[in-house]
Amino acid sequence: MTPRDEGPDPAHRRPAGVGDTTVEGLGSLSKALETVERARGHLYGFHQLTGTADLELDRAVKLLRDAGHGDWADRIEREVLGRNVIPGHWTFQIVEAYNRTYYEPFRDIERQALHDLADGKDHLYEAEMKEARRTTGHPDHTAGP
Repeated sequence: MTPRDEGPDPAHRRPAGVGDTTVEGLGSLSKALETVERARGHLYGFHQLTGTADLELDRAVKLLRDAGHGDWADRIEREVLGRNVIPGHWTFQIVEAYNRTYYEPFRDIERQALHDLADGKDHLYEAEMKEARRTTGHPDHTAGP
């Protein structure tokens, strides 16, 4: 057996005294954070798509004005261009508030829980799942890189 087949690397080995329920709980906490990371990505997508649409309005206004529809160009500029997406907020402000109010505290508590309960070791649940599911000796099922 090669070192690549001897189980998880030291960074992914359960510290002494850490029980199954703790490992499962930390895994669940990390999974929840991963879901928040995905939600945050969608929020950034919303931010970028909304900004792209607002910038495209410049072109629409110019083309409508050039086509002799100045009243429509003026109305779009006045009623939609640069408009808040919710009262008092552009999308960047929503992203900043989400990060400050929800994402950063969530991320920080997950890091602190890993530090305090598992000596800072991340992905213990997944590393143990990998170990249980791999075929020892198979070249595509090695424990480590």
